[in-house]
Amino acid sequence: MAENPLKKVEEEAGLLEKIMLAVPGFSGYKQKEMRREADRLIRDSLYRRLKRSKSDLRGAYKQLVERGDTASSKRMDSLIAKFDKVSWEINRASYGYSGFFDAVKIREGDLDSMLAFDLRLVELVKDLGSRTRKFKKMVADATGESVDEWIDNLASTIEVIEDAFSERSEAIKGVRLG
Repeated sequence: MAENPLKKVEEEAGLLEKIMLAVPGFSGYKQKEMRREADRLIRDSLYRRLKRSKSDLRGAYKQLVERGDTASSKRMDSLIAKFDKVSWEINRASYGYSGFFDAVKIREGDLDSMLAFDLRLVELVKDLGSRTRKFKKMVADATGESVDEWIDNLASTIEVIEDAFSERSEAIKGVRLG
């Protein structure tokens, strides 16, 4: 499992921040901010990894087009669009803030749950990156493996990531509907 991002943010807190953590009442606020910062760091990393994976897919797409495999290249185009959508959602998602008048307040435990989802996503995105590199190599080497099976597999994997990320919003608010 990846390094604990909350611990990393806490360890890198400056002297003033450490003093503020000792102030009664301010400590809880600062802990929430640290959790949000850890979440931001994780999601920035996820976004960069997804962009690298998408680059691998574009390389494979280019080779499929050059070979004249229009059926597979059309399916790849759809897969790349799905990557764009999921990448954008991860990059633009909330950092766990709730407004003053919001009916559902985001609590510290909810932020911990959000971080747990983020860490799960790290593992899923790492796996996806490995798969996209293998796929790009397979297409480049023109091995006998089925391109369509790989595309289906990658599409399923990105759907798992999308589903896990959509559950994150519920986790932030402490609400699960299923």
